[in-house]
Amino acid sequence: MKTFIRVVEVWVPDSEGHLLEFGGGLYGAARAFGAVSRQMCFGRGEGLPGRVWEAGHPIILKQLQGGYFQRAAAAEAARLACAVAFPVFFADKFKAVVVFFCGDEAEHRGAIELWCNDPDIAADMQLVDGYYGSTGSDFEAASRETSVPRGVGLPGLAWQRQASVFIDGLSQSSTFVRAEHAAAAELQRGLAIPCPMSTHAHKDEHRDEPVDEFKDKQYVLTFLSAAATPIARRIESWGPDADGRSLERSYGYCETAGRLPTGKEQLTSGRGEDTIAEAFATGVPRIRQHAGDEPGAIGQSAAAAGLGGMLALPIANRGVVVETVTLYF
Repeated sequence: MKTFIRVVEVWVPDSEGHLLEFGGGLYGAARAFGAVSRQMCFGRGEGLPGRVWEAGHPIILKQLQGGYFQRAAAAEAARLACAVAFPVFFADKFKAVVVFFCGDEAEHRGAIELWCNDPDIAADMQLVDGYYGSTGSDFEAASRETSVPRGVGLPGLAWQRQASVFIDGLSQSSTFVRAEHAAAAELQRGLAIPCPMSTHAHKDEHRDEPVDEFKDKQYVLTFLSAAATPIARRIESWGPDADGRSLERSYGYCETAGRLPTGKEQLTSGRGEDTIAEAFATGVPRIRQHAGDEPGAIGQSAAAAGLGGMLALPIANRGVVVETVTLYF
């Protein structure tokens, strides 16, 4: 099964904070692109990871040929068409840049969208840009004409909650404001991930108390996919239980097993003992090449479903990690 996301990378600052080094990647069939990437590093402003590091906010590239993207030839050989990258902050510190790539195959029906609320311009979220694969011009046109209030629609809900939102059945969802267009484009599932900036951006150096965070720009990344090319083979969210001592699955969907159970019976083994818990505890995205190697029920379930690698992505709100979004490929 081909997924809409083809490649995932994590880039982390070196010990001196001068360069971004390779922190892990899932490359699937794009092995040559992975071999090139593993040998690279980026300074501030260099390449896509360095540009995101310097800017401090997400960037989407719909064209990887030309411009400042440094791996154009390798990306073309791997048939990678688009990339979106965003910074990860935790406890006021820059931790990593995460990059997603998608392919150019005609059958890759889906979309990656970057939404932003700039309070100096409007009260709602507007589409910064998007990559729509073979989804069609009608859905793209509708998206560019859509404004999303806080708490409404897929990006609006992620903005309000400052946590991820997953919807299965976009065309039947009263939550998804473009449901009619999604039906026509055969889009079935959607995932929205907030991309919070450093909390330093929310403080006034002349005042002791923090400034209202909603006076600053707010970014949300959304992934929309058709059944034939899902976002990932499994998507989960893990957050703290009522006692705050362990993690439990908040939602989960697997292309093989369907909806996954939630609640305390699905607790992880504890912070720091597996990939999901480690990402939650450290605020640093983690990649594992073989999800079946995870300890306990997580690894057993991944192995039974025939899953490959996994990305555990921590989501922070006001400097505190509130969930780990996990994508399996």
